[in-house]
Amino acid sequence: MKKIATSLPRPAKRPASYDKRIALVLQGGGALGSYQAGVYEALSESDYVPDWISGISIGSINAAIIAGNAPEARVARLREFWEGITAPSACWPVSPGSPFSEISRLAGAISALLFGQPGFFEPRNHLAWLTGMVPSSYYDTRALKATLERLVDFDRINARETRLSVEAVNVQTGNFCYFDSAEMAIRPEHIMASSAHPPGFPAIEIDGEFYWDGGLVSNTPLQYVLNYYPRRSTLAFQVDLFPSRGPLPRTLEQVSEREKEIRYSSRTRMGTDTLRDMHNIRHNLDALLDKLPGELKNTPEVEFLSAIACVTTMDIAQLIYRPDEIQGSYKDYEFSRQSMQERWATGVSDTRLTLTASPWLEPAPPEVGARTFDVAFDSRRPPALADQGHLALAPTRRTRAS
Repeated sequence: MKKIATSLPRPAKRPASYDKRIALVLQGGGALGSYQAGVYEALSESDYVPDWISGISIGSINAAIIAGNAPEARVARLREFWEGITAPSACWPVSPGSPFSEISRLAGAISALLFGQPGFFEPRNHLAWLTGMVPSSYYDTRALKATLERLVDFDRINARETRLSVEAVNVQTGNFCYFDSAEMAIRPEHIMASSAHPPGFPAIEIDGEFYWDGGLVSNTPLQYVLNYYPRRSTLAFQVDLFPSRGPLPRTLEQVSEREKEIRYSSRTRMGTDTLRDMHNIRHNLDALLDKLPGELKNTPEVEFLSAIACVTTMDIAQLIYRPDEIQGSYKDYEFSRQSMQERWATGVSDTRLTLTASPWLEPAPPEVGARTFDVAFDSRRPPALADQGHLALAPTRRTRAS
């Protein structure tokens, strides 16, 4: 198991004047989602407990467990979920880097494909295929509903103690849909809809409409959180389960894994970069409008631009799961107990490292309204190669106050 960074100095205290909203943005990635649980464990020990948790796919399940429990019970409930769905592996535990580790992980993935995971999903009855009543998914997820009802207090979610939003896709319209506790009552079906990845899992019916996993359109709910109007200055911890960087693949299996990483991570990077650049435009636009002469301020063009301008500032702390070794294209459905524990520990370690650095406490240049940080990645590189450009690639300053 990866060593947790317990020897790090304690993170700097959150200043009393630091009043940004704290958001936790959890993406899809199946079995890799135990990394998110580790991220939350570290955040729960800090001054940055989230005010708003948003998730897609496995991220929506983790988000519901967090928002649907009292703060002191959240980590225990997350652990109960992850230990419950990771049945003891069919093969013996092996050390990371062992020549048998790949075989062990493959056995765990095959087990999930053949038998499902307890409290989560199970294969459809084979008789359905033989009798011609072909189902619309390979697995049944009714067990997940029972698990959610046992581990999540939906009355607490709907009391809005901690805001929860999850994302799904309407199967018939193809539109992205947001289920937000600030705007509606959240039920187990909303969480199941967000994690209903086809063709493995069935579409979930909600009020006569059918929904699939939101990851089909976007694997991150960051856009919804940062663009929600009226905007509010936010520090968002964005947890990505697929790294954009990786070694050159040498085998077909490694090619398949690398292709999946690039496919998911590129969409997240594009969305994050676009949000940052757009917010930088809003921020500088607000400063520019203040400098216009009086005769221009009442024109239709300025009125249009004023609606876009904004004075809020956004910081995005990226936490990306980067395993120490190649795990295979099946890693997102490899639910072995050992892999779960290793991913969880890595999430704790990366988050403690990020909290210790707390780069968001450094003042931003006046022209910068949105920044991204990747402390864990920068810490792995020699200082001379540290890329500071990702902190403010696009100039951004202020955004109109909400």
